[in-house]
Amino acid sequence: MESMATEYELPETMRALVIDETGAPEMLHLQDHPLPRQISDEVLIKVVAAGLNPIDAKTRAGKGVAAAIEHYPAILGNDFSGVVVRTVFEASDLQPGDAVYGMGRVPRTGGSFAEYVSVSSMSVARKPARLSHIEAAAVPIAALTAWGMVKLAGAAPGQRMLVHAGSGGVGHFAVQFARMLGAHVTATGSTRNLDFLRDLGADEVIDYTTTRFEDVAHDLDSVIDLIGNVHDDTGTRSLKALRPGGLLVNAPTGSWPTMAADAAAAGRRATGFKVSPDARTLDELSTLLDSGAVRVHIDSVFELAEGAAAHRLLELGHTRGKIVLRVS
Repeated sequence: MESMATEYELPETMRALVIDETGAPEMLHLQDHPLPRQISDEVLIKVVAAGLNPIDAKTRAGKGVAAAIEHYPAILGNDFSGVVVRTVFEASDLQPGDAVYGMGRVPRTGGSFAEYVSVSSMSVARKPARLSHIEAAAVPIAALTAWGMVKLAGAAPGQRMLVHAGSGGVGHFAVQFARMLGAHVTATGSTRNLDFLRDLGADEVIDYTTTRFEDVAHDLDSVIDLIGNVHDDTGTRSLKALRPGGLLVNAPTGSWPTMAADAAAAGRRATGFKVSPDARTLDELSTLLDSGAVRVHIDSVFELAEGAAAHRLLELGHTRGKIVLRVS
């Protein structure tokens, strides 16, 4: 691809949404902050939009990866979409002016709730041309998590899979990926989201507000568990829906501490899952997004200064798709 050798004149400081300590959403506030230092293979990116994920809210509240925050003020946010302003080296594949998206490793690096972010080039892919920056910022963590979970669960023709919280950020990708790979997909959701789940490709939908899913879903090969036991023992009940030897894949951090023991006692298998910021996989997903085979749904868009309101909405737990912050 022809290089775009644009030179960008960069400011010394940037607007950033920071926390001075962990706590309620009101801890988030705007502050001028020095630009991140670019080291090793890192690419400096001007952030146009930043996706919001449950790990961001958990970390802000003092859970998640908060224990790894070494100094304050801290900038949270992993997902981003933006434009390269400084590349790794002159002949790098990613050049200034390239539209890209990806995810960082907060708090190992500064987060995307800021006008600039510096992240490993191995975590950055070219933005799908079909998507706006707002849409692209909603993709990385959720789509990479969903893809890894459904692949780990063995989604394939003939397999019967249950996806919990199928209308959420990770869930709405998991339903699409599992169906695309040929699995028979059942998804749980609230009454208002049933048609949305069908439109995503779910073969069967279960309204969790009126029906106990384990009463109607039986002998499943796998469960994509995006809830755990933080609400109504969803994780434990999921074991009853699996066939003997069936596999449950759980993602939410700390959502089910006794998962392994509970699964073993029930004669089922269970594993956690941690997402990796892998640009190669993100490139594969970009192809699916550009072709229209997979789509991303945006629930709400907030300005960077409205970060606290965005966190409050996320913590209500009723998001359809993703929440995004418009940064610049």
